[in-house]
Amino acid sequence: MKKVLTSICLLSLVACSSTPKKEPVVERPVEEVKHTEIKKEYEVRDASSNFRPGWIEDAEVWAKQNEKDLEKNRFFAYESEPKVTRGVACDISKANARADIASEITTFIQKTLATSQEGNASVDMNNPKLSPLKEYMENTLAEKVQSLVHGASVVKTYWEQREYKKSLGAKEDYKAFTCAVLLRMEAARLKKSVDDAANFVVKKVEDPEARENVKKALQNVSDDFVKARRGEM
Repeated sequence: MKKVLTSICLLSLVACSSTPKKEPVVERPVEEVKHTEIKKEYEVRDASSNFRPGWIEDAEVWAKQNEKDLEKNRFFAYESEPKVTRGVACDISKANARADIASEITTFIQKTLATSQEGNASVDMNNPKLSPLKEYMENTLAEKVQSLVHGASVVKTYWEQREYKKSLGAKEDYKAFTCAVLLRMEAARLKKSVDDAANFVVKKVEDPEARENVKKALQNVSDDFVKARRGEM
């Protein structure tokens, strides 16, 4: 009996010691990078700043590092592709930034539904009863959500004049401008936009049982969206 107890204790110790420890998530800071420190296929000939702003890489992390009030406001960033003039690049960034927010909300709602489970019932997007909803989310939802994104204002702009060179890896030699914008949106407005988008989705489901499952799956979607952007999910 003593030997049996000893064996059980040893097995317990091995099992405990073999359990992998969960490593803590370390948030990597975003930094302003000097142009000369970036390996790229172009040379920066002119720019609105000697340093590339950290908010372009991750607006939320930048806002947290710079002690912005994230309970009151949320931050988004968008950078244009190379364009012929600075004005065109910045106009495109300002216009597309809001569309990008709408696309991010839409993608998160789609992902939430794809991975959701309510008890033993899951939201199966391959269910024929949900085919109209699937088509709506794929073709219409992003455009509809874009009309809900109100109050997002541009608070910072950064542009670069670049000279792309084949010798550095570019497909051809040419000059172009890029422009990035930082948007600020009230957290309450953002939450309402996400909730309104979720309501649009729920209303598109005709079958009562399926509608209830979708409604349950999206009941916390606005809070989860914020958590996901913070890296908490």
